[in-house]
Amino acid sequence: MSERYLPVRPNLTQLRHQAKDLLREMKHARPDAKLADAQFELARSYGVASWPRLVLACRIVDAIWRDDATAVRALVTRHPNLLHEMARGTKDCNWGPPMSYAANLGRDNIIAMLCALGATDLTRAMDRAVLQGQIETARRLHAMGARLERGCVMGPCETQSGEGLAYLIELGAELCDRLGDRSAPLAMLLGTYCRHSQGKHECLELLATHGVALPDTPTMAVHRGRLDLLERHLQTDPDLVHRTFSSKEIYPECGDYDANGNGLGIHGTPLEGTSLLHLCVDQDEPEMLAWLLEHGADANVKASVDVDGFGGHTPLFGCVVTAPGMGHSPKLARALLDHGADPNAIASLRKDNYEYRDVTPIAWGERFHDRDVVNEPAMRLIAERGARE
Repeated sequence: MSERYLPVRPNLTQLRHQAKDLLREMKHARPDAKLADAQFELARSYGVASWPRLVLACRIVDAIWRDDATAVRALVTRHPNLLHEMARGTKDCNWGPPMSYAANLGRDNIIAMLCALGATDLTRAMDRAVLQGQIETARRLHAMGARLERGCVMGPCETQSGEGLAYLIELGAELCDRLGDRSAPLAMLLGTYCRHSQGKHECLELLATHGVALPDTPTMAVHRGRLDLLERHLQTDPDLVHRTFSSKEIYPECGDYDANGNGLGIHGTPLEGTSLLHLCVDQDEPEMLAWLLEHGADANVKASVDVDGFGGHTPLFGCVVTAPGMGHSPKLARALLDHGADPNAIASLRKDNYEYRDVTPIAWGERFHDRDVVNEPAMRLIAERGARE
């Protein structure tokens, strides 16, 4: 197993700096170590067989990003094995060999050239094009001979691409995963790391139109972006805006993992025992959030507290630590603060085996272990509204 993760677009200049840094470290134990030794160790730590192969990966990936078909052709002509190896040089890579990699970016000229040179990963390339929303590229790949495989709908469900799912349904794709589980597309749509609310709404309506039974629940109304359904639930349950929901109610059909081993029910700030406002924040549903606030939801509604004392957080905490696929913006925090959210609310939270006792929203963000999911613009706004750590 590799020790490091090679970025989707590796930077050769940065890798050279890393090799020199590694050489300095190696010389403490091996004074005779050479730069080539450090380069080899660095390549292997990224899961690539050698430094020359890592350099080659950087060059072909860069050429594909720049849409430089001439450079790609020259590299593949000189190294024919590139046609069938992962573009990044690793044993496994979700972006695939060069043709599939190019499909992720909609590089149609490069795709056609690689196919003419003997690339055979048409079906994988089409899957990647659909997953990334490159629908015209997917259509061209299908015309070139790519075929639907069972489970192909999981890609656009992962990225919440309504256009991608609609295209696959148009082609006759089966609504199931590769093992035939017909609940898997819904589970993926609700539990993915992505946050593309409009695309998710479109995908859920497509599932409903094509025979997938969606639970008639308040949480599903939020997932679908259906204010009409949410209003109907509020009419029958006036206390709805104050209720809290379990993870199973928030993520119906979601087990711990899908058939491909991917974790589901991915969220930022914990959602177990939270309200519809918390759910709107986590799912990036500003319209639903605004509607709930206008219809009596309390911006300071607290999540339930578990037997270990964790929970009790308000929706504002969810604006600070977000899901990994959610952009960082202060818009949801602003809506809550404008409706009286307390910037100094206190709660205790547990996430990824880390514990944070008696924190405010600002302290939750300042201390959180994964900086990539901390929403700095929201934290700045909360600080401006009188927050203290």
